[in-house]
Amino acid sequence: MKITFMGAGSTIFARNVLGDCMCVESLRDAEMALYDIDGQRLQESEAMLQAINTNINAGRAKIKCYLGVENRKEALRGAQFVVNAIQVGGYEPCTVTDFEIPKKYGLRQTIADTLGIGGIFRALRTIPVLEEFARDMEEVCPDAWFLNYTNPMAMLTGFMQRYTGIKTVGLCHSVQCCCDNIMGSVGMTYDDKVQWKIAGINHMAWLLEISRDGVDLYPEIKKRDLAQDLPGWDAVRHEIMRTFGYYVTESSEHNAEYMPYWIKSKYPELIERYHIPLDEYPRRCVNQIEEWKKTKASLTENPHLEHTRTHEYGSYIMEAMVENKPYKIGGNVINTGLITNLPAKACVEVPCLVDASGIAPVVIGDLPEQCAALNRTNINPQLMTIEAAVTKKKEAVYQAAMLDPHTAAELSLDDIRSMCDDLFEAHKDWLPVYR
Repeated sequence: MKITFMGAGSTIFARNVLGDCMCVESLRDAEMALYDIDGQRLQESEAMLQAINTNINAGRAKIKCYLGVENRKEALRGAQFVVNAIQVGGYEPCTVTDFEIPKKYGLRQTIADTLGIGGIFRALRTIPVLEEFARDMEEVCPDAWFLNYTNPMAMLTGFMQRYTGIKTVGLCHSVQCCCDNIMGSVGMTYDDKVQWKIAGINHMAWLLEISRDGVDLYPEIKKRDLAQDLPGWDAVRHEIMRTFGYYVTESSEHNAEYMPYWIKSKYPELIERYHIPLDEYPRRCVNQIEEWKKTKASLTENPHLEHTRTHEYGSYIMEAMVENKPYKIGGNVINTGLITNLPAKACVEVPCLVDASGIAPVVIGDLPEQCAALNRTNINPQLMTIEAAVTKKKEAVYQAAMLDPHTAAELSLDDIRSMCDDLFEAHKDWLPVYR
């Protein structure tokens, strides 16, 4: 058994996924290949994982580091599972650029990692790297499963599924905590008896059904919701539910930039009314960097470090496949007739059953039409961005940005072209040549 972690310098996430694997009997003896292009972060992750391996796993896992592109193929060779958590260009310079250049045009963002102009350019600089991963995998581990955690999820996973031969599924946290969030916000208790069905696209999947002991909980949720003020931390999602009838999986700060209704220069009062945290992701990055300075030693220099299994999907998927132990996830897969009123090329997020035969998505049928309509506004720039990454045509990038709901609501066609050109210039060291 070999598990390769791409972007292993993401130390906290590597701890969660690979530490989880050390908690599973069938995965405890795995070879764990840590790959990154940052030597220091790679060493930090190795030190942390070696301590966990010693303390909870009797040293059974075999942990080995692979630094740099020249060692990437060996990191992948013979792997059964490849976990992807890379970020191309990092916080500096690329994330900062994704925020600052649009800001000059009056286009404000919150997270900018999934959609919008920030999500588009993040995809454009990440897809070429994933294509390199795929070509190596096709040579040295063609039967491996590629578990993608990197955003923009739908664009990256959709590219891998449509343009490579690698078995790929996209994984996100937002489905797992959706019901707990909405029930907690209206004073209801979530427990293991709550049943739910969620489907749509990543970060805009819909809580279609929620029940306990066969009783539909949506009427009580909505009754309680309307009886209270919009919760400050989640105002956008509650307004979406009040307006369109269904609660959406991803956070309010994300969804504020997926639709044209919230961040509007003409109505600045909406920012305060809906508690929209502009420039939220750069703030988080700065805070995480500072927090890492404070906590790094406790993780990387602690010989007594332990770990308990988290709710991350990764180890559960591996366990299900290795042991033929069925497990249900919310997975991102190509829409092969799964959601019948969304495009066939779209990458959709639906319930999936995992076992030794692989990943079997569930057929949902039609979404409520208003939900499908909102999804399609996001799918349009997603598909155009993939088209741009494959064809290397600037015009396709312009069109992707023009089809983005928030960008189109704020900027003219000329400004969108000019902004994209500025981003091309700023990101030129991270992008292939676009013609």
